[in-house]
Amino acid sequence: MKSLWDQKRAVETVAHYAAQGVSEDLALRTYSARLLGADPELVLHGGGNTSVKTWGPDLFGERLEVLCVKGSGWDLAAIEPPGHPAVRLAPLLKLRALDRLTDEDMVNVQRANLMDSSGPTPSVEALLHAFIPEKFIDHTHATAFLALADQPHAERLIGEIYGERVACVPYVMPGFELAKQAAAAYRAGLEGLALLKHGLFSFGASARESYERMIDLVSVAEAVIAARPRVAPSSTAKVAPASSVLPVLRGALGASPRWIVDLRSSDAAMTAAGDARLADWAGRGVATPDHVIRTKAHPLVLGAPMGDLALWRANAATSLEAYSDAYQAYFARNQVRAGRNLTMLDPMPRVVAIPGLGLAALGRTSPEAAVVGDIAEAWARTLLSAEAVGRFEPVGEADTFDMEYWSLEQAKLGKRPARRLEGRVVAITGAAGAIGAATARAFASEGAELALLDLNADAVGTLASAISSRSLAVGCDVTRTDEVERAFDAVCARFGGLDIVVSNAGVALSGEMATLPDETLRRSFELNFFAHQNVARAAAHRFRTQGLGGVLLFNVSKQALNPGPEFGAYGAPKAALLALMRQYALELGADGVRVNGLNPDRIRSGLLTPEMIESRAAARGVSTDAYMAGNLLGAEVTAADVAQAFVFTALMEKTTGAIIPVDGGNVAAMPR
Repeated sequence: MKSLWDQKRAVETVAHYAAQGVSEDLALRTYSARLLGADPELVLHGGGNTSVKTWGPDLFGERLEVLCVKGSGWDLAAIEPPGHPAVRLAPLLKLRALDRLTDEDMVNVQRANLMDSSGPTPSVEALLHAFIPEKFIDHTHATAFLALADQPHAERLIGEIYGERVACVPYVMPGFELAKQAAAAYRAGLEGLALLKHGLFSFGASARESYERMIDLVSVAEAVIAARPRVAPSSTAKVAPASSVLPVLRGALGASPRWIVDLRSSDAAMTAAGDARLADWAGRGVATPDHVIRTKAHPLVLGAPMGDLALWRANAATSLEAYSDAYQAYFARNQVRAGRNLTMLDPMPRVVAIPGLGLAALGRTSPEAAVVGDIAEAWARTLLSAEAVGRFEPVGEADTFDMEYWSLEQAKLGKRPARRLEGRVVAITGAAGAIGAATARAFASEGAELALLDLNADAVGTLASAISSRSLAVGCDVTRTDEVERAFDAVCARFGGLDIVVSNAGVALSGEMATLPDETLRRSFELNFFAHQNVARAAAHRFRTQGLGGVLLFNVSKQALNPGPEFGAYGAPKAALLALMRQYALELGADGVRVNGLNPDRIRSGLLTPEMIESRAAARGVSTDAYMAGNLLGAEVTAADVAQAFVFTALMEKTTGAIIPVDGGNVAAMPR
């Protein structure tokens, strides 16, 4: 591990924040905290904490010593000066004289002494930062260090490796008691504190000194691990592809809640998942107790998915039930031990080890699953390194439970109401067009995960990036069966499965039927009928594999019911598409799949270009404005209106085989 300190950049940071009235101490604290947060080998997703002791004026201009310490909800990777709220230091130091302090009183004292009462709640380890007299203090959960701290004889091992550079602190829950023990272990001349089975503190007179001590201490741990023989990967027989296995797993997990799966297949994930000792390793616990709120105490270990996936699914379902039963028993015995009346969290795993595929992380959303995946990979790296050094032995069950059900730790996750389509994976074809793009944004606003398919790979990639960094963009010619299958495999491998498909791609071709070239009509049928069949067939297969039902939606067009003059090349295949939609509704109903269609009319898009609007208006003998608003409501229908109708239809849980007009009212196109 190398220091990333850049003195020029540090000076620029001080100057940048000085213009905002931020002190040099806090600016450098922000700069070095970000250096720590940028390295996943040091901290992950809100982990770790940092502080600086400095001075700040009160309302009367009196100079007070304050502790600027990381606040709850801030991530070191992107922290700004407000992320280190200033707390009056003197009242915090007085607390050290107490024999005990409840969590509630600790938080109350810290908040009561904020210089800005609207600031975030200081870290649960703020008192530790206060009691250690060093100016700058850094705390990480460095992977390499945890491999040493999670050893049966960690104190002896760390003493042999670091000598007098660090002092060891036995494992204690974060908060007042840990702060007292850390303060008792501190002595002048130390570079840091080793919190056994927890993490590493470094400190110094300057931001650079504290940061570079952290880097050096972790580098020592890396060197120790590098000198030991690594755990060799186990050979695993060829397994089914992730695109086939993950929907089966997702189906076994059940419909409520609906899970997003983020598969990790790094070297560490593959090695850990494929090792015959994993069941033993997995039962030992998390690398650091802070991770339990994200990953649960243990991953679920499944067999290799080979041969009959129906049998694998049955075994997975049995294993999930056993995991749930074990979690409930874990909760029951520890609630009695803790002597508290607690509400049990859901008993489902968050990490599933699959030999030959890696570690599958579960979340209610793709960002949540990604966080779990990052921590699962860090756990695998820590585990393998610890086994290379000796034996992976993290904190036991009681301490893990106390951390998992600690209200101050759970508060880090935040609470928010779920959006209506959270956990649903939506694939949209023709996504780069006006209706497709509007539909993508509408589903995203409801919390859905997006897979955007379009022939124009560059355009759909730009759209996906603009909507969400987690969206998947796939260049796909929907008239080609192989490309549709490849695209849907990519969707399942990326998110774990599929819930809603909007078959939207199409092309508007015109001409009088009596003189229309066969080539034009065949081309129209390829994209306006057979491409929808390609998409529907691929979707049906994935829906049935999951066994969770599904939603299949078609952009049919009002032409299916109300043909326009010289528009038969478009209307004829759309009429056939209407019949196709009804056939799928008939055949997939028993699988819980709802199949519906929309009949939009006169939407400005790649299909209905300005030139075509003029042509259609001329064919009907009206102006372009009158043509676009030629409906009972006298209002132009937009792509956003169609998008909202797609969302509405996806949410209609007891409707299938329906055609819904989105045309402002057209008597001739009314389906009934």
